[in-house]
Amino acid sequence: MEQQWTLRQAPPQTPSRICIFWVLTLCQAANRTHLWVLLSLLVLYPTSLATAGGSGSRVGAGLGLGCVSLGDSELPELQSEGDVVIGGLFPLHYLALEPEHSYRTKPQHTHFDHRAFRWMMTMVFTVDEINRNSTLLPGVRLGYRILDSCDHVHTSLRGALSFNMYNILFSPQVSYFATCTCLTDKLSYPSFLRTVPSDLFQVRGLVQLVSHFGWRWVGILGTSDDYSRYGIQAFTQQLKDQGGCLAFHLTIPNSPSPAGLRAMADTLQSSRARVVVAFATEGQLLEFLSELAARNITGFQWVASEAWVTASLLTSPQFHPLLQGTLGFSFPGVSIPGLGDFLLKVRPSPTPGSEFINMFWEELFGCKLDFGAGSSSKSSGLTAMCTGTEDLRDTESSYSDVSRVRISYNVYKAVYAIAHALHQLLQCDPTGHGQAQEKCNTSTYFTPRQVGGVPMCVRIVSSHAGSVDCTRCPEFYWSDRDRVKCVAGIEDFLSFYDTMGIILVSLSLLGVVSTTTVTAIFHLFRATPVVKANNSELSFLLLLSLKLCFLCSLLFIGRPSAWSCGLRQAAFGVSFVLCLSCLLVKTIVVLLAFRATVPGSSALMKLFGPSQQRTLILCSTAPQVCLCAGWLSMAPSIPFKNSSYQGLTGMVVLECKEPWPPGFYLVLGYIGLLASLCLLLAFLGRKLPDTFNEAKLITFSMLIFCAVWISFVPAYVSSPGKYTVAVEIFAILASSFGLLLCIFAPKCYIILLRPERNTKKTLRKG
Repeated sequence: MEQQWTLRQAPPQTPSRICIFWVLTLCQAANRTHLWVLLSLLVLYPTSLATAGGSGSRVGAGLGLGCVSLGDSELPELQSEGDVVIGGLFPLHYLALEPEHSYRTKPQHTHFDHRAFRWMMTMVFTVDEINRNSTLLPGVRLGYRILDSCDHVHTSLRGALSFNMYNILFSPQVSYFATCTCLTDKLSYPSFLRTVPSDLFQVRGLVQLVSHFGWRWVGILGTSDDYSRYGIQAFTQQLKDQGGCLAFHLTIPNSPSPAGLRAMADTLQSSRARVVVAFATEGQLLEFLSELAARNITGFQWVASEAWVTASLLTSPQFHPLLQGTLGFSFPGVSIPGLGDFLLKVRPSPTPGSEFINMFWEELFGCKLDFGAGSSSKSSGLTAMCTGTEDLRDTESSYSDVSRVRISYNVYKAVYAIAHALHQLLQCDPTGHGQAQEKCNTSTYFTPRQVGGVPMCVRIVSSHAGSVDCTRCPEFYWSDRDRVKCVAGIEDFLSFYDTMGIILVSLSLLGVVSTTTVTAIFHLFRATPVVKANNSELSFLLLLSLKLCFLCSLLFIGRPSAWSCGLRQAAFGVSFVLCLSCLLVKTIVVLLAFRATVPGSSALMKLFGPSQQRTLILCSTAPQVCLCAGWLSMAPSIPFKNSSYQGLTGMVVLECKEPWPPGFYLVLGYIGLLASLCLLLAFLGRKLPDTFNEAKLITFSMLIFCAVWISFVPAYVSSPGKYTVAVEIFAILASSFGLLLCIFAPKCYIILLRPERNTKKTLRKG
């Protein structure tokens, strides 16, 4: 069915203070649900009009609607009616400077962006394709309303407001080209969505690129928007980490003057650095590169950000001497079936709604339509007339080149993402095959945030319901359900009263009771051969250290405080080192005891008597004590309120923050060193003819110990919030129970249930 396009005039909106997260709202019209969803290049900050999208944040020279000659009260739009209407903003025009002829005025003109026009028509193509799809949103017709953002933030804001989108502070915006890493912050931008990767990956790749070629002396060219600012900041830091240096940093202002451009060109031309990394867009670079080309400046290696690495200026003969050899990364290109044929069928028309197409036609063919837009600076001075029957196949431009589209594919994915979200929310029957009856429940009510999937709690409130004047809640506060006041976030930590906390406390107390019971059994039967043969003093010291291990796990449960945060890791580290030191000495005693039968070895056994054993335990434990003491005195753990894990749901996780994380890993590393040494010695003596299998028991216990703590590290790093604490407690308890059961359970079994084996005669037979 042929699309019906109409041209409408939108009333101006000039609120004194704007706080908008575009871009979704519901309204009722003629008993049909109309849903506005905006696909946009730009995103607005909650308390300013700064832009935030790299390639997706192209900023003009500040003339607002000066890029179209339709007056301040007019916004041309391309529209198609539907049950669900998707709004779109595309930068069809961008502002540029004319050569300076007078010092009294600053003439400006506009360029029509053929590539952005292709993005816009890709949205039209995608909506039409979905409407013809009988299995996606059956019975529901998508419509669209598309405006020209003029590559300017104020015009973009005005266009968004013209969609009658006032109560939309928490509605999703789907961006097809905003790559700024700042937009990843869900606390600041809870409703922002995108179908393009962030600059985190691009910057990493660009640094690796310049490092690969050995380019250490690099210049930077950027703009004043957040895309450039955040990208350059990350690039500069990573470049320095790789041993590179920054030669210069040039910033193209929003409204560059010819004199300013000449000064920037002088700086670049006089620099000894021959590599320039540019974070900007085609429109922002055009005048500066024109100045460089006019001077015939060559010999620079340009490294392009994805915003202009595939731009048409790279293929322009004017810039060949300047930009040849430019390197950079671009998004993967794909081929969209049917898009090319759709674009080539576009034709100008005198009917309302063809304004953008007529502008494009005049720009592309360099002629004037009788019914044309008359808004293009180039076409306004033309005398040649267009017939309207010119063939797009005879032209070469970024509009018709669809062999490997990139940003157009992001637009394509964005529209389909919205369609699939609506398909689920409207409970559409996935088995519908174009039957007459509707297969979607159009009476279903849903909120804007459900379309984007964005959180129940946010950090911004308005002064009253439906207001666009808003303020940010203080840290650790979130808006209430009506978003008119700030409420304190719910504190979350591993409590003694949580189910998980109760289980862990119970296991800890069970370990303490079990250790105390074993200690009592060994004390009652301390005169028997089993206890005496296994060095009763070491056994009691080992049981004491195990009891401390079980008790230290209790320090990790409950509300974090200054003393518990500082004490718990130190208590854990010292307790386990004391335990392993006892096991190490017991292993050495076992090995020496069975070497005593070898002639001449009795002297060696005498040299490792009780005093030497105590000294070795002390020497093994002392380094850990010193490490923990230094750690606590220099950089102790402190209580910390963390809202990054569950902040979007109004939860504040209370945890202990490690100012010096290497301290914890050094404590773990020393424990691992002692455990490995103990395991090695026990393994070497596993086949000794010991009646009570002491060496084998120590080997088994050390295998369990090492397995637990090797598994602990990845689980600890990947666990969020209070579950990090739970993982560490579990590791402490599991390894402690492993040592207790493997070493002492067999002995208690003989003492209590097999007393006939607890004799000197049986011991000598072993």
